[in-house]
Amino acid sequence: MSGALATRAVFFITGTAIGLWAALVPFAQQRTGAEANQLGALLLCLGAGSLVSMSGSGPLIGRFGCRAVILAATLLYCLLLPVLATADELWLLGLALFVFGMGIGLTDVAMNVQGAIVEQMSGKPLMSGFHCLWSIGGIAGSAGGALLFRFGLSTLTSTVLAIIITALVLLLVSPGLLRFGNHESSAAEKSAGRFRPGFTLILLALMTMLSFMAEGAVIDWSGIFMTTERGLDVRNAGWSFAVFSIAMSVLRLTGDAVVKRLGRKTVLVGGGLLAMAGYLLVVLAPDWLLSLGGFALIGIGAANIVPILVTLAGQEKGMPVNMSVAVVTTLGYFGVLGGPALLGWVAHYTNLYTAFTLLSAGFAMIAVAALKLRYPTN
Repeated sequence: MSGALATRAVFFITGTAIGLWAALVPFAQQRTGAEANQLGALLLCLGAGSLVSMSGSGPLIGRFGCRAVILAATLLYCLLLPVLATADELWLLGLALFVFGMGIGLTDVAMNVQGAIVEQMSGKPLMSGFHCLWSIGGIAGSAGGALLFRFGLSTLTSTVLAIIITALVLLLVSPGLLRFGNHESSAAEKSAGRFRPGFTLILLALMTMLSFMAEGAVIDWSGIFMTTERGLDVRNAGWSFAVFSIAMSVLRLTGDAVVKRLGRKTVLVGGGLLAMAGYLLVVLAPDWLLSLGGFALIGIGAANIVPILVTLAGQEKGMPVNMSVAVVTTLGYFGVLGGPALLGWVAHYTNLYTAFTLLSAGFAMIAVAALKLRYPTN
């Protein structure tokens, strides 16, 4: 079993778990009777759990290796799926989401470390393809869950089936998961000084945070923008996120070939500029159809930004790959957690036009910063 195939499988099953939870959310709300504000607090539990586990993931991966951490973390989030499918008390669901988030967050960092090392070992771009499988997994989890529910299967039965499939996949691909978690090759690399993130790594982390923030804004605010500012019927509000997701998935599917042909610098700068133009089109377009095109353009531009940033973090010489990737993904995750809330605050005191314009400026900053980065040849 090749390391690349094993990595793709882990990205896929982790995306599937998140997608399945998305399909379970309405059932959880019905069972607990949660109001909108309570549901929002519950969803923050998932993010908080992920952030907690991500913050300590680097040393764990360095000590135990990618395989052990991925297997343990996947087991953790799988064990919580039946609880998410049946919990009828808010406190129990919140606790389950926190622990589920810990498993997801730890797997997220470990699979990105695995991906960065496998990519370096192969000598060719692979990271966009890995992240594409996460997106496809998310679609499979949410759509598959919806189909199972439609056919009359209970939420508990559906999650048990998901656990069985996940276990079978891991059993097949575990030989391809790495027993190690970094590329330490000398005593110097183990010295304390090697664990201090330098300016470049912090810049990569901030760029990742900006990109995640802008992507999260599409999830949380695009539908509201289309209904309140473009007059789209609420039943069609989901199309903005749909076109964004489709565009991103397609571009990630072809991203490795594009990176190989054009180079990481060109793709990173070009992606930032395209996503910037996409947000400007959303804001300036006179009708909803052009705004939809803007959201598609954001997906095209943003698709390969984070995969490239993770690759560059893994190639930084100032820290072992398990630590550098953990720094970038953890700080980047702050954009997922805090970005939508920050944009809500901006929109409250100004409007969504201002909020989206700021996101456009964020992508412009990513493009400018990309010009200053170093790009290893492999």
